[in-house]
Order: sequence, then structure tokens, then C-alpha cells
Amino acid sequence: MPAKMVKLLLVEDEDDFRDACGKWMRQRGFDVEEAGCGADAISKLEQMRFDVAVLDINMPGMSGLELLQRIRDEDFDVEVLVLTGENSVASAVAAMKLGACDFLSKPCSLRELEHHIGLASDRGRLRRENLQLKAVISRSQRKPDLIGKSVAIKDTLRMIEKVAPTDSPVLIQGESGTGKEVVARMIQRSSQLCGKSFVTINCAALPEQLVESELFGHQKGAFTGATAEKAGLFEIADGGTLFIDEIGELPLALQPKLLRVLEDGSMRRVGSHQERRVEVRLIAATNRDLSREVATGNFREDLYYRINVLSIDLPPLRDRQGDVDCLIDHFLPSPWTIDSSAREAMNRYAWPGNVRQLMNVLRRATVLAEHDEITLDDLPRELDYHEPMTRFDLTSDLLDRSAVGSSKVRLDELTRVHVLEVLANEGGNKAAAARRLGIHRRKLYRMLERFGTNPEDLGTHSQDQSEVCSSETLPVA
Repeated sequence: MPAKMVKLLLVEDEDDFRDACGKWMRQRGFDVEEAGCGADAISKLEQMRFDVAVLDINMPGMSGLELLQRIRDEDFDVEVLVLTGENSVASAVAAMKLGACDFLSKPCSLRELEHHIGLASDRGRLRRENLQLKAVISRSQRKPDLIGKSVAIKDTLRMIEKVAPTDSPVLIQGESGTGKEVVARMIQRSSQLCGKSFVTINCAALPEQLVESELFGHQKGAFTGATAEKAGLFEIADGGTLFIDEIGELPLALQPKLLRVLEDGSMRRVGSHQERRVEVRLIAATNRDLSREVATGNFREDLYYRINVLSIDLPPLRDRQGDVDCLIDHFLPSPWTIDSSAREAMNRYAWPGNVRQLMNVLRRATVLAEHDEITLDDLPRELDYHEPMTRFDLTSDLLDRSAVGSSKVRLDELTRVHVLEVLANEGGNKAAAARRLGIHRRKLYRMLERFGTNPEDLGTHSQDQSEVCSSETLPVA
């Protein structure tokens, strides 16, 4: 930052040094304010914003360290450079712990002081730009959230509001695909640790022998392949939140080590005798019944009670009445739409894979659909409510003529009959049948798949065998 743009506060009880320093800095283009004591400095900090404050540690009344503590307590946005007497290492260390960015021993040259002030102002500028960039990114990214209006989801949201402000461990339980990591991020976002690190690990995605190294780190040479020392996720998450997904998969031999770090914050890297201390909030998730795992001896009882201080049970999608429509509308990209039959089928389906499965179905449909509308033909076969047909057989699969006018015959069944009749009349030629039906051949294949018909099983049939209904009387899909 150019000197003329730097707002500088000089806090020094020695008048001669303060006057000389102020004159030098003004000649170099700094915008300088002077204070002869801590109380005067606080008054100026309350009235205007400074980029850098230079504090003398040894001042009568309010010392430099006491002033620095006030600056941090009242959250003044200023970089602090402290001046200490010779051999005052303890004071310098204390100042750095309180947040000073740099220190110089007196006596020092004014040129050297100017250089350090410049470094401090650059550091402050970079810090503020980093905070602004994080805020922009945070606003531009779509926040993960629970989508729905069901009673079950409203209860879950209320529970998240209650547990988020605490620093206690949280256990999230629910089937795969219900959104356990989404809930973990919502908790962190609403907690006092918002803006701090959020580190994740999935115990089910790692080989058992690597889980310990990932969580606790390792020293160089601790095992074959450990060519350098590595910090574990507990160290990386220090001061923030660690999310352990599928904690029920955690190897039994590692559970005492996890219990210890949760109880007193102490841990050791693999291959190290040095004890390290961390402060981490744990959020764990599992699709297992951990109480049953405890009963069978697959999970330590003491660890279970340690992580299960606060718990959230996520409901499966099949128990979230009305939420399927909300999820469809949320995840379906613009300008895509979904017709009523496809929406009805998706609402009727049990969704064993929960929200994750629904998202993947919509992604698949937008790839397969020919236009910007998803139809029943674009959905996976398991979402259709029809009973699967084993193969096409004209003598048994087509309806009798007398049934065509029956009120019991569904429109989609008549469509099936018509499509198969046209295909039979074309001798099993799918391209010709698709042209006659006025649809793309790929759509014809999807329709045959939905009918439970293997196109390769279709043979050549004469027209008189399949004369049941005509294209003028039945709808074309």
C-alpha cells in the first residue's frame, strides 16, 4: 500500500521520539496521528480507522500490553507493531500472543521502523481483501439446505437451531442419501465456529489402515510409504469443526484413540511420541444403529455416549409427505419441466436411496429426454408402477377388441398395445416403427423397456394376427 494511503497511529510517551518519528513518517507520505498515552490512543481509535498502530510497550499508566489487550477486546481493525526495550524478549512474546503482527527493539532507526510499518500495512490489506473475497464467495455459493415442508423436516430444522449454537458433539443418524452432510454443514454454519475450518472424512471410503493416518497424521518413516510427515485432520480442523461420516465404520482398534482426543484434546501422530493438543467440535454421522452396534460389541459404549451428546435423526424421504414435489422443483434446472405422469410416478415411488437417488434420477432424465420436458419414458423403469412384462407375445399381450372400449382399460395400456402392434406390423423393424409412430427411435427403445419388452425378442408378425386396433383410435406416445 502506498505510504500516502496508510493511516498511522503513533503511541509513545517520550515526546522527542514521538515528534521525530511523526515528522519522518509525514515526510514519507504517511497520514499520522500521535498519542502520548494509552487513554489518548483509545480515544483516537474510537473516532477514526487506522491501518497501523505503533505502540511503545513501556508507558506509564496504561502499558502497551494493556493497550493492545483493549484493542483486541474492542475489536479495532488495525495492525499493531510494538516497540520494546532491549532484551525484552518476554514482552515481545506476550505482545505477539495478544495479536501484534511485529515488534522492534528500541533504539531502532526510523528507516527500519518505516519498513516494518509498510509490511504491517500490506499484511492488513491482504487480510481485509481475503475476508472480502470469502464473503463474496459465501454469498455467491448456493448454501446446502434441507428442502421440504413436511412435518418431519420442520422438526429436524428446529432441532438444528437448538444444537448449532452449542459446542457439544452431535450425532446425525439416518439412511444413506438423507442429507447427513448437508445437516452437518448447516450446524456449522449456524454455530460460533462459522467461518472457521470445516473438515470432513468418510470412514467407509478409506481402507482401515489409512483411517488412523488421515485422522491423526503420521511422522516420516512411520510406515511403508510415509515419505514425509503429515498433519492429520484433527490438526487441520483445530479451532473448527470435524465431520466424521459413517463413524460406525471406524475400526474398533482406533476407537479408544478417538475417545481420548474427544475427552481432553490430546493426540499423537502415527509413529510419534510427541503429544499434541487440539480443540475441535465433532459432528458424526452414521446410517447404522449404533446402539445395536454397541450391543454386538462392534462399537465402544463409552465412545457412543461421548459422541451422542446431541442427536438428530433424519427421516427417510418416504416418510416426508409432500417433499418430493419440493425437491423436484428445487433440483430441476431451468428451463426444464416435468409432466404430470412423471411427477405422479416420482411421488408414488418409495425412494430407497432417498434424496440422493432423486437427484440422480433427475440428472439422468435431463440427459435422456429429447426436449426440455421430462416424461414417464425418461424415468428409470423401477419408478413406473406397471408390472414388468417378460417378453412380447402377440397372442397374449395384446388386448381383446372387446376390451378396448372398457372403462377399466388405462390410456397407457392402450398406448402400449398400439406401439407393440405398429412394431409387429413393421416386422420388428424399430426404425420403421418409430417413423410410423412419429417418435425418435431412442424413445421407442425406452418405451419398450418400460413395457418390459426386449426388442431383440420381437419377431415378425403378420398384420392379420395383430389386427386389434388402429392408429386412428389409439393415442400415440
